[in-house]
Amino acid sequence: MIDDHDNSNLALNKLRELLSSGRFSAGEKLPTERSLCEELCLGRRSVRRALEVLEAEGLIWRRQGSGTFAGARPDAFDDYVGALVAGTDPLEVMEVRLRLEPQLAQLAALRANATDVQAMYDLVAKIGASKDADGRELWDGALHRKIAQCAGNSLFLALFDVMNRTRQDPAWQNIREQARAFAQTRPVTHGQHLAIIDRIASHDPIGAGEAMRVHLLTLQESLIRITSIDTAVHVAEA
Repeated sequence: MIDDHDNSNLALNKLRELLSSGRFSAGEKLPTERSLCEELCLGRRSVRRALEVLEAEGLIWRRQGSGTFAGARPDAFDDYVGALVAGTDPLEVMEVRLRLEPQLAQLAALRANATDVQAMYDLVAKIGASKDADGRELWDGALHRKIAQCAGNSLFLALFDVMNRTRQDPAWQNIREQARAFAQTRPVTHGQHLAIIDRIASHDPIGAGEAMRVHLLTLQESLIRITSIDTAVHVAEA
């Protein structure tokens, strides 16, 4: 007869229940093997074997010297992209946007259908109806991604998504909102968004690309002014 204290199947079932209980979110560190043994009244060997099974199933992952974590192991590429985004700044991002998004707008003008175009107009309306910076940034990002989707090129969309990760940074959102307020560009931005979509709706790739370029140049100019002011203030305070 197998002692429950050293029963690997029992340990596996108890650990499954623990993971499915909602106690640990994805990426959250689990208790040490010793703590799990004490909590579940199980032997160290049975817990270790059960953890090996759960890791093979992708339900947990382990990092040498750091511990055991709930959920699937993070994608190494996601970690790389996260580090890349953390090491950039808004002006670098704008340089990339200026070289990528006009081409996306051109392709969207060739490939977007009437339903796509209406969705873009709806997103512009949501931007205008937003009462705070978080809402404006959310819907602005959704509009630009919709244009990228309508370009119909999965590799271009992947590149856009990497670049667009910067929007998740609160510091980036704050700088963009300062740029909008400083230059009082919200009405201008609204008109520029409509101009881009109008050109896409007219299936005018050259016009759509140019409208996107003008829009991004306006934002870039505002960002340059804001960052220049911040730099001057820091120098004066030094």
